[in-house]
Amino acid sequence: MSSAIKRLALVAGIGAALSGCGMFGSDNTLSEPTPLAKIEQEQSLERLWSLNIGGDLGERYHQFKPSITDGKIFAVSAEGDVVAADSKTGEVLWRRELDVEVLGGVGAGNGLAILSTLNGEVLALSADDGSERWRYQASSEVVAQPQMNAELVVIQQLDGKMVALSLDDGAVRWSYDSQIPRLSLRGTSAPIVAADLTLAAFANGKMVAVDNQAGRQVWEQRISLAEGRSELERIIDIDAQPLVYNRLVYVGGYQGRLAAVSPADGRIVWARDHSTYRGLAGGFGNIYTVTDEGSVQSYDARSSASVWQQDALLHRGVTSPVVIGNSVLVGDAEGYIHAMSQVDGHLTARYRVDSSGLQSDFLVRDDIIYALSNDGRLAALKLQ
Repeated sequence: MSSAIKRLALVAGIGAALSGCGMFGSDNTLSEPTPLAKIEQEQSLERLWSLNIGGDLGERYHQFKPSITDGKIFAVSAEGDVVAADSKTGEVLWRRELDVEVLGGVGAGNGLAILSTLNGEVLALSADDGSERWRYQASSEVVAQPQMNAELVVIQQLDGKMVALSLDDGAVRWSYDSQIPRLSLRGTSAPIVAADLTLAAFANGKMVAVDNQAGRQVWEQRISLAEGRSELERIIDIDAQPLVYNRLVYVGGYQGRLAAVSPADGRIVWARDHSTYRGLAGGFGNIYTVTDEGSVQSYDARSSASVWQQDALLHRGVTSPVVIGNSVLVGDAEGYIHAMSQVDGHLTARYRVDSSGLQSDFLVRDDIIYALSNDGRLAALKLQ
């Protein structure tokens, strides 16, 4: 089993999770992180600013990720410390200490910063001053970042339900239920919310398109099929947000497939065996992905042909990849950022952000990389 074992949760009980914090290899033994070999530093990462958001990200597996809107960056800790800062300078604009534990990252836009609590409440705060606008009680935990368009906030719950709320007051506009397996990884995919459609992927290995006006299913496509004799072998979660790139939607699942899907009708353009629970990135006509073991891989976006594979970071708890300039970047559990060439995958730079480690996915905006460390330090960096 891979490092994803530490994220297993009994979905029937929602809160019950298997403990463990190590990296597991295919023989069910603890796998040591691959030692870092010396590299030629062809590039450098410059820290522009950093700030402490007030608390750490907790011990349980999380999907904390900052969000940017209107020149402000928002981040939150597990203890409920919320901070809004100028995305260019790091100057703190406001702070708020919520009297509740927080579970997932902040979704921001349309004048709101939206987050979820450990008890399943969704809170909408004013992006200007942090005051509460509305709240909604979900039927289970909301782990992934809430997503929105000009009218709706869409949340994806751990119990397989997806709910669209009014941006104005949090009233339910529609809900969609998926049938999920009893055993799954702890985490959910974040939906893609366009003007007319919402695209979402679930723990049952399926992806759907839902009409935003009525909540009607437009199409459904199975990305992966559960195989194997044991329940562990049959886990096929899709936990990362699908990627829209070059007019197709790309999605990858744990112990499943990496697939390119037509957003119009759900038709699979291509698919190949692949196991990941991390997000995808696109650039140079390629799709970049991190396997459940930490191998960073590149595939041709049109044909699915393998372009390159970088195995220097195996078992290091690698984050989802992001692209900036000519590079692909990932973080790891020891707090390093690793930059690789988009052309052939060779390592071009390494920089340690924080010794507490990096589990949250990076945010990239205007060629700036924003990284949130496990101890709650938010840093803005520039790749030179």
